[in-house]
Amino acid sequence: EQLVESGGGLVQAGGSLRLSCAVSGRPYSSTTMNWFRQAPGKGREFVAGIRWGFGNSFVADPFKGRFTISRAKAENTVSLQMSNLKPEDTAVYYCAAGRGIAEADRWGQGTQVTVDS
Repeated sequence: EQLVESGGGLVQAGGSLRLSCAVSGRPYSSTTMNWFRQAPGKGREFVAGIRWGFGNSFVADPFKGRFTISRAKAENTVSLQMSNLKPEDTAVYYCAAGRGIAEADRWGQGTQVTVDS
């Protein structure tokens, strides 16, 4: 399936953003949708994942309490709600589909999030 992210932008520190990933086609129930990010000069980092079928989710420790992942099967979308954003959250955020948490076989093009101090 094709993955298209949206919702990135410029936000002040302490603010919130909601990223969305539109999924074309119909993911298998076993598909896991994941969010990763890549900050300037750093490697790609796993943020959160959710199983398409049952909706059970996992948020990586650095983001617990600030980030929430959800999916809307009827709309074929996966969202990442980010709150209390910090300048170090500045990165390109990618939606990815894979067979498990933090796995990725297919990637979106990414959406830029910039947090201004």
